[in-house]
Amino acid sequence: MSEIATRFAPSPTGFLHIGGARTALFNWLYARGRGGRMLLRIEDTDRERSTEPAIAAILDGLKWLGLDWDGDWISQYERAERHREVARELVAAGKAYYCYASQQELTEMREKARAGGRPPRYDGRWRDRNASEAPEGVSPVVRIKAPLDGDTVIDDEVQGRVTFPNKDLDDFIILRSDGNPTYMLAVVVDDHDMGVTHIIRGDDHLTNAAHQALIYKAMGWDVPVMSHIPLIHGPDGAKLSKRHGALGVDAYRAMGYLPQAMRNYLVRLGWAHGDDEIISDQQMLEWFDVTNIGKSAARFDFVKLEALNGQYMRATDDAELLATLKAFLPYMEGGPAILGRLNADPEMDAKLLAALPGLKERAKTLVELADSASYLWAERPITPDAKAEKILDEAGRTVLKGVLAKLEAISEWSVEETDSAVRAYTQEAEVKLGKVAQPLRAALTGRTTSPGIFDVLVVLGRKESLNRIKDQVSNLS
Repeated sequence: MSEIATRFAPSPTGFLHIGGARTALFNWLYARGRGGRMLLRIEDTDRERSTEPAIAAILDGLKWLGLDWDGDWISQYERAERHREVARELVAAGKAYYCYASQQELTEMREKARAGGRPPRYDGRWRDRNASEAPEGVSPVVRIKAPLDGDTVIDDEVQGRVTFPNKDLDDFIILRSDGNPTYMLAVVVDDHDMGVTHIIRGDDHLTNAAHQALIYKAMGWDVPVMSHIPLIHGPDGAKLSKRHGALGVDAYRAMGYLPQAMRNYLVRLGWAHGDDEIISDQQMLEWFDVTNIGKSAARFDFVKLEALNGQYMRATDDAELLATLKAFLPYMEGGPAILGRLNADPEMDAKLLAALPGLKERAKTLVELADSASYLWAERPITPDAKAEKILDEAGRTVLKGVLAKLEAISEWSVEETDSAVRAYTQEAEVKLGKVAQPLRAALTGRTTSPGIFDVLVVLGRKESLNRIKDQVSNLS
C-alpha cells in the first residue's frame, strides 16, 4: 500500500472551532502514528466569506495545538483551473454534460416534485440532448451523469457500510454557469492530486461522500478510505454551539488551557482506550485508530477539561510551567502589563519559581495561576478583596501587631523560623493558629486563600512581608 496521507481542510470563514481542532488532531494522529503525511488545505472558494485573518487564525491555532503538517498548505481557490480541466475531461468522456435548464425550469421541477410528494430532483432533461439544441442566452452548468439504478456504497471505517440508492443522488452540478467549480468537484480533485489516501471528517459530510465517490469512479480514480466521525454536542445533548461555549481554539488559549491538555481532552471526545484518562502524545500515536471511534456524538464538558488541565499543570516541571506562564501572558486579558512587571523585577522569576509548588496545587488554568500569583507583584499598600477586608478588622490588625514583633525578632527568615515565631505568639496570646494565619494571609496577599502562609512569608522575603504587615497595623485605631 502507498504511504498513508490524511488531510485537514477547513474553510477560512472564521476561527478554528473546537470540532475542527478535533478533526485535525484525528487526522494528525492517524498519519503520524503510521509514518504517513498530514496535509493542510484551506477551502477558500467562498471569496466573500474567506478572509486572510481567518486563515491566519487557523494556522496559528494548529501551531498552538502542536499539530504540524507536511509541505505548504494548499489554497483550493488557486486550483480552480485544474478543477475546470477535470470537468471538461468528464464531458469529453461522456461522464458529464452541459445543462441549459433555465432557473424557471428548475423552479417548475421543484414545484412539481413537491406537489407529487417527492424530494426535489433535477429530471435529467439535458442528459442526452445535443448542445446544438441549447437556447440562446443561457450559460450552461456541467452536471455529472449519475447512474440511474443500483447503489453507491461507502464502506466507512466508523459508520460501517452505508448504502445510497443512485436514484436519490441525481445529476448534481460540478461546474457552475459562471465557470466556477462546486465544492463536490473541487474536494475530489484536490484530494486525488494531493495523494490523500484516508479522509477523516465530520459525519455531516457522509452524504457528500456518496456524491464524491461518483466523481472518483467517473475519473477512474481510487476512492480514499473514509471515516466520518460524529459531531460534538454540548452537555445538554444539542449540537455544540456558541451558547455552550463553542469558541475558537484561540479562546481556549486565552482562557489558560495547556495545548497538551487540550490534545488529551480532544482525543477522548469520541475515542477511548479502555479507561485511560491521562494519555501522552506518544501513547496517542501508538494507540489511536479510527475503528475505535464511537458512532454517537461526544459531549463537551468544561468541568472535565478544567480538571484535566489542572492535572497537567501539577505534573509540569516548575521551571517549564514558569516559562509556559510567561509565554501565555501576552494572550491573557491584562497579561501584557503583568509580563512587564515580571520582566522589570530581576528577582521575580526566582520568587515565582519558589511559589509555584504551592500555587499550582490550586490552579486549574494559567489564568487562575496568574491570578493566585498576583500577590507576588502587588504594589504596596495592597488592596485586600472583600473577604480579606472583613478579616482585617480591629481584632485582625491587633493580632498582626502582636505577631509582627515576633517576626521582626527572628534572625533567619525561613519556613521553620517564621513558623516557630508565629506559634510562639499563638501560645502567648492563647489563640489557635488559624486565628493568626487568616489575618496574616489577608495582609500578605489581599486574599483569604493562598499557598501555605509560611511559604508565602519566605517567598515574599523579610522586608516585603514585614512592610505589608506594617501597612495593615498602621490602620489600627
